[in-house]
Amino acid sequence: MPSSLMLEVPALADFNRAWTELTEWLSLLDRVIKSQRVMVGDLEDINEMIIKQKATLQDLEQRRPQLEELITAAQNLKNKTSNQEARTIITDRIERIQNQWDEVQEHLQNRRQQLNEMLKDSTQWLEAKEEAEQVLGQARAKLESWKEGPYTMDAIQKKITETKQLAKDLHQWQINVDVANDLALKLLRDYSADDTRKVHMITENINASWGSIQKRVSEREAALEETHRLLQQFPLDLEKFLAWLTEAETTANVLQDATHKERLLEDSKGVKELMKQWQDLQSEIEAHTDIYHNLDENSQRILRSLEGSDDAVLLQRRLDNMNFKWSELRKKSLNIRSHLEASSDQWKRLHLSLQELLVWLQLKDDELSRQAPIGGDFPAVQKQNDVHRAFKRELKTKEPVIMSTLETVRIFLTEQPLEGLEKLYQEPRELPPEERAQNVTRLLRKQAEEVNTEWEKLNLHSTDWQRKIDEALKRLQELQEATDELDLKLRQAEVIKGSWQPVGDLLIDSLQDHLEKVKALRGEVAPLRENVGHVNDLARQLTTLGIQLSSYNLSTLEDLNTRWKLLQVAVEDRVRQLHEAHRDFGPASQHFLSTSVQGPWERAISPNKVPYYINHETQTTCWDHPKMTELYQSLADLNNVRFSAYRTAMKLRRLQKALCLDLLSLSAACDALDQHNLKQNDQPMDILQIINCLTTIYDRLEQEHNNLVNVPLCVDMCLNWLLNVYDTGRTGRIRVLSFKTGIISLCKAHLEDKYRYLFKQVASSTGFCDQRRLGLLLHDSIQIPRQLGEVASFGGSNIEPSVRSCFQFANNKPEIEAALFLDWMRLEPQSMVWLPVLHRVAAAETAKHQAKCNICKECPIIGFRYRSLKHFNYDICQSCFFSGRVAKGHKMHYPMVEYCTPTTSGEDVRDFAKVLKNKFRTKRYFAKHPRMGYLPVQTVLEGDNMETNLQAEYDRLKQQHEHKGLSPLPSPPEMMPTSPQSPRDAELIAEAKLLRQHKGRLEARMQILEDHNKQLESQLHRLRQLLEQPQAEAKVNGTTVSSPSTSLQRSDSSQPMLLRVVGSQTSESMGEEDLLSPPQDSSTGLEEVMEQLNNSFPSSRGRNTPGKPMREDTM
Repeated sequence: MPSSLMLEVPALADFNRAWTELTEWLSLLDRVIKSQRVMVGDLEDINEMIIKQKATLQDLEQRRPQLEELITAAQNLKNKTSNQEARTIITDRIERIQNQWDEVQEHLQNRRQQLNEMLKDSTQWLEAKEEAEQVLGQARAKLESWKEGPYTMDAIQKKITETKQLAKDLHQWQINVDVANDLALKLLRDYSADDTRKVHMITENINASWGSIQKRVSEREAALEETHRLLQQFPLDLEKFLAWLTEAETTANVLQDATHKERLLEDSKGVKELMKQWQDLQSEIEAHTDIYHNLDENSQRILRSLEGSDDAVLLQRRLDNMNFKWSELRKKSLNIRSHLEASSDQWKRLHLSLQELLVWLQLKDDELSRQAPIGGDFPAVQKQNDVHRAFKRELKTKEPVIMSTLETVRIFLTEQPLEGLEKLYQEPRELPPEERAQNVTRLLRKQAEEVNTEWEKLNLHSTDWQRKIDEALKRLQELQEATDELDLKLRQAEVIKGSWQPVGDLLIDSLQDHLEKVKALRGEVAPLRENVGHVNDLARQLTTLGIQLSSYNLSTLEDLNTRWKLLQVAVEDRVRQLHEAHRDFGPASQHFLSTSVQGPWERAISPNKVPYYINHETQTTCWDHPKMTELYQSLADLNNVRFSAYRTAMKLRRLQKALCLDLLSLSAACDALDQHNLKQNDQPMDILQIINCLTTIYDRLEQEHNNLVNVPLCVDMCLNWLLNVYDTGRTGRIRVLSFKTGIISLCKAHLEDKYRYLFKQVASSTGFCDQRRLGLLLHDSIQIPRQLGEVASFGGSNIEPSVRSCFQFANNKPEIEAALFLDWMRLEPQSMVWLPVLHRVAAAETAKHQAKCNICKECPIIGFRYRSLKHFNYDICQSCFFSGRVAKGHKMHYPMVEYCTPTTSGEDVRDFAKVLKNKFRTKRYFAKHPRMGYLPVQTVLEGDNMETNLQAEYDRLKQQHEHKGLSPLPSPPEMMPTSPQSPRDAELIAEAKLLRQHKGRLEARMQILEDHNKQLESQLHRLRQLLEQPQAEAKVNGTTVSSPSTSLQRSDSSQPMLLRVVGSQTSESMGEEDLLSPPQDSSTGLEEVMEQLNNSFPSSRGRNTPGKPMREDTM
């Protein structure tokens, strides 16, 4: 719109702005409508899109008043202005926006109608697909149920009937497949603008499976029909063959009689006539050889089917008769030939016959060798098997000829005397008669032996080759079946994978559902690893047998392995993408954690990424998660436990379970920390780093304990707890060491394994730890009970006494090693005693003791059991012991033994002996020999007061300085070192250096005291608030409820001496209370020390002396 009109008609600016805003919104809405695609055939996706379209249409209708207001404003402007150009522009814009509105509305309505039709068509297609898959399953089941049965007419006829019935069923079921195909084609045609990959892939798979089934049924029917025809023809063929054998046998007998007549050899014409008759007979025998072998093969299959029946016995007799007649006929034919060929040159004919046999054997051996190697796929080996079967039939046919020739040679050599051989062998003439005869014998015998050897060798070669073929057929069939099965399962998984939409197109609210579906698919795909391994093992076995797989099989194996790897990668990538989209939606939005709270609560994020929680019902905000608040309130129930170490441990145990850290193993925690490269313990972690590491931890726990872990809730609550412990100011950063200390302290692991891991975090590369590093570890550890308000009983927040205690235990070495640290921790120092007590509390939860509590009469005792070492058969349950209840005649200062597991007979005997011994000891003895169950350490104001000593040293140096008449000392930062001009100046500089060193120590101690004072003031403030509450609100179950994070520490003048037993190991340590009452108020004298320091160093606080950096040995 021209700016001149804007100036002339000011109201046009508002109209133009509203029109532009509405137009842009309609354009954006129209683009969104056109870009939205759904997965055709996915009812859930279509329904989600319908709901979305409905919501969009509602948004459009809600904006209609805006359109009407705009039209009204336009009419008013047209009425108010007389500028014709402005009126024209207003009219044009109103018409354009109305047309745009109508178009968008029409697009929405058309799309909604299309989606409804798509939903209807997809439902029909899915129903038809299920019916088609059902008939496919029935057809597969029938095909798989077919097995090799008896080779009889009835069995084959039954199989033919079953096959024809299945073919008939397939013809009927074809309607189901056609209906599914027609509906699929309709979907592909009508909704081609949407995603049709799912429909296309499923339809292709159904049609491929259906075609394969039809082909198998057709082939089986043809094979059974051929078998049935052969079985029907077998009796007729057998009778016909036996009749021919009888005729041929008669002819052979006549010829044999004719060849044995005397002087037959002198009649050359008669010999030729007989030779012609023999050749005719031999031709008939050769013509019937294949018939004989077919009858023999079919008869063997029939015999195997009829095994054990009378029919089998009768058939076997007939077959034996046939085989005998066949063998005799061939022998007679060979004998006839031998007699007809008998003449003066008989040895030469034998020699030629043996040579022919040797040549034939060599040719057959070469032929057999050429059949190698074994083929690389099932069809090739099946073809080799058929070729070799024909080869074996040829060998069987030739066997009588070879045997007859060898027998003729043997008889010839036996019957012919040397004189006869001498006449037969005329060349060379110069040799003597005896030598000529020996040469003939040697030659024929050598050739006969060669023929026999080659024949046996050929048979062995054939047998070995058949064995290799059979083994290869078996293995290749297994490989083919395994690859077919794997291919089918991969296709099914790929159909699901093909239906995935891009993650960017998914609705945020549906990400969790998609993630669960992909995880379910991952669980279904995981077993395919075994199928892939089985296929590869079969391929390796074939290679071991010397079988080189064909290029088809190799490509199939490579394709299956590649598809399996790609499927794995696709699933993992999909899971990762969905995780990232679910967790990192928007830049650092922590969107996935929004589900950790429910209405009226809402999770919000501060500018430094720290979460806080809004209660829309009360219109208030708080840092703590609602569940964490409930947890802290529930911890107030434990404030009636009078012993602070057990009170703290039981609170931590409840917290540990709420955070599901009792399921986290040390190895899993270490893996997660290593995965996020958390190795620099001094480096800070921001909120996103903490969330990412916690998410990794809880994701793994969810896989192991699916029903116990809610990942968003656990991550959010654990983050809340870590910030409460280590970042009370909500700066959004904690140190890596603090994060590790918190997680490892509450994870599931052996106590000493935790000690070793924590020590390793602060130890140097050589494995040693100095005081400063140990102080860092103990400082982070003591924050855990401090957050629960229990720190005073464990020596307060000052960790210097604990560090001093540890190094005194190590004989004041400058550095300690892991073994010394573990020995010190086994003494359970006061600042860390809560951690081993936590482990005993966890161990005692499921313990059941076959004993009765002498106070509340509970039996059996569940949890801790406390047995008196002063009275026989006196036990107390943990509830009574923790509340300080005693029975008549038993005092609190009497020694007791604690059991967190059921006692053994040895422990019962040992305790009996101790009770007996204590019976003779007086009360004065127990008061004189108290033994604590932990290692006490001096608190801030116990023992030597370091601040007082340092201040006294400073006052002494100051007085000495003034006594020498020097000017007052300036503040240390102003004292710059200069070159000494005199001994007096050198002394002055030395004193200044000493003062700077003392100042640094005083400032460090000052900071510790200030922190401790703040904690005590906070505790007093909370206790004051608690005391000011009405008594009616403070009573719960008859006891006064204290703050969830702060509990009133108790002390009692009569406290029990405790002998702890963990499992079956007894610690000979007694304590008046699990931990003593809180230390004295460390704020005593604090203000005086601070005033002295401020007066002494008014301008040096918070800075380092030049040339001397401040020592950082405290927290």
